[in-house]
Amino acid sequence: MPLTEADQRRVDEAEAEAEAAGPTKLLVRSPDDTEKLGSITVMCLILNRTIGSGIYVTPAIVLRATNSVGLSLLLWTFGAFFGLCGLLVWLELGLSIPKFQPPEEGTASLDGEGPFENVPRSGGEKNYLEYIYKDPRFQTTCMYGVIFVVLGNLTGNAIAMGQYIMQAAGAPDNPEAVRGIAVAALTGACLIHGLWRNGGIVLNNVLALIKVVTLMAVIVIGFAVAGGANLGNGPVGKDAVKANFNAHKSFTNPSDDAGSYARSILYVVYSYSGFKQPFYVLSEVSRPKKRFATATIATMIMIGVLFILANVAYLCAVPKDRIVSTDLDMANVFFEDVFGNEIAPRVMSGIIALSIFGNILVMTFTASRVKQEIAKEGILPFSLFFARSTTTPYAWFKRRFWPSRSRILEQSPATALLLHWFFAVILVAATSSTTTNIAYLVLVLLYCYTLVVIVGFFVAAGVLYLRFTKRREWTDNLGFKPWGGPTAAIIYSSTCLFMVVGVFITPGETSPFSYAKTGVRHYIVPAVGLGMLLVGYIYYVVFAKLIPRWRKEVLIVEREPIIVRQGGEQNGEWVQILEVVEFWWAARQSGKEA
Repeated sequence: MPLTEADQRRVDEAEAEAEAAGPTKLLVRSPDDTEKLGSITVMCLILNRTIGSGIYVTPAIVLRATNSVGLSLLLWTFGAFFGLCGLLVWLELGLSIPKFQPPEEGTASLDGEGPFENVPRSGGEKNYLEYIYKDPRFQTTCMYGVIFVVLGNLTGNAIAMGQYIMQAAGAPDNPEAVRGIAVAALTGACLIHGLWRNGGIVLNNVLALIKVVTLMAVIVIGFAVAGGANLGNGPVGKDAVKANFNAHKSFTNPSDDAGSYARSILYVVYSYSGFKQPFYVLSEVSRPKKRFATATIATMIMIGVLFILANVAYLCAVPKDRIVSTDLDMANVFFEDVFGNEIAPRVMSGIIALSIFGNILVMTFTASRVKQEIAKEGILPFSLFFARSTTTPYAWFKRRFWPSRSRILEQSPATALLLHWFFAVILVAATSSTTTNIAYLVLVLLYCYTLVVIVGFFVAAGVLYLRFTKRREWTDNLGFKPWGGPTAAIIYSSTCLFMVVGVFITPGETSPFSYAKTGVRHYIVPAVGLGMLLVGYIYYVVFAKLIPRWRKEVLIVEREPIIVRQGGEQNGEWVQILEVVEFWWAARQSGKEA
């Protein structure tokens, strides 16, 4: 990254100071301009995380739960709107905080007087929750950190990937192989990002493109069949269209089971939750204030259109009664009915498995950055170890054989990737005593309930708190002003609150979410999810209260960001080029709490 003389001097001073300080101080560098994530990659992060098993599996579950074609499509439409509202909330926060004081006015610090600039930082909702719920010190970080470190992975998706690979291979009843594939997928994703950062990004973009093309192919096939095309099993589309899209029947005899509707909304919301991914790596995005909002909004609109069209395409080929009467997922029913053979569903199972690996790949890339940011707060054992970035083996190899003028080598949070891998494998092992279906259900719902719904409620409610308490102090300094003011936050927070409570409603005996169908009591997952908040609070009490009292010391955490104009331009965006992190224990002053 080209820098002005003053910026380069500050960077050199920070590097020299960090090297001289010893083991208590760590310097973490952001990627160079040439390695920043462009708009296409930002879009692919969302696409790769959002298009996974959900759009191929969930439509059938939602249709069985609602027993109504019309209501099912309305839920998917609402899900798209809900996802867009969530994105607007995250944009308002992500492009507005944290605020740093530019070097022209002083030091790049969170403290001091004078004007402050919005400088986007990686970490996503971790930063937003810490900004909104500041006191008491460490409480928000501990409660969120425990949940994200333990559950912020896609172990459930990895188990589903194993199931679909075994289905594609024609040997579905092999739980040991399924779990072995899950561990291999989780390990492979971590190795890819640890060994070669840019290689993992390129693979993410390629998989995102493949997944979009595949979903578009499904849509085209569905509409072709609706038009009378025979793709091997006769003109099945005419009967399906007549049965599913009759204006007098689409909304008849819907389910009156409130528990099923609450769970259906939860499943749909999970399918649209991928918009968060680029916020987790915002420090690595190129010119986020100029391009980021446009790229992310356009992507979520595209996903909403694709998902709604995919649902319509399924219903163009498969009658509702056929979907309701089988336990197969939507994609397999669709391909079985359209092509009339066993090969097509097995091929589709392979495609779904590839889509799920894309989910795992992108979540590994982004979640490891969040865990690195959590470690920078000093709340984890060996925090400096997990907070560091290391030069990738590919970068070392490249410098040895293809030296370049750049003195900055590609880095990755290898130790945070190790932390991510460890807890993902622990979750695979922890659910090994159950069937793979139950393991998948519990892990996916637990992730969704805690990190999508509960965290989503507190973030959106926090935006309303800022808007209605700080008023112009907040709204006049926004880096992004969402359409409709607080409307998006109101919709997102109220829907999340409904789901927090609604999933405790007992589903009916015939519901796909009933105990007879799932083997899991309906209250187990939400109870464990809320229990994770309690675990986080207990961790906070031990870390921030009991340990300091025992040591008679307090933990001091200093994070000094060095911000510069991107590209060395006079009017370029302020970006964080590196950060100096330091922890130490200091004697506690008499009468003061830790």
